[in-house]
Amino acid sequence: MPQYYRKILIPRPKSKFLRVRCNNCGNEQIVFSHASIPVRCLVCGTLIAEPTGGKARIVGTIIKELE
Repeated sequence: MPQYYRKILIPRPKSKFLRVRCNNCGNEQIVFSHASIPVRCLVCGTLIAEPTGGKARIVGTIIKELE
């Protein structure tokens, strides 16, 4: 079976987990890219990601995309 048929049959998810650094205190934590609730820093309480109905708007700095 050719390779391109396989991509159509088994789609990959578009959502990912992201390692995000807080702009205020520098704490790093893992956030879901399609977060449905506001995500706050565990150390200082600053907003890191806010939901928009689809992809979350990331306010902090994205360091790495996790698989």
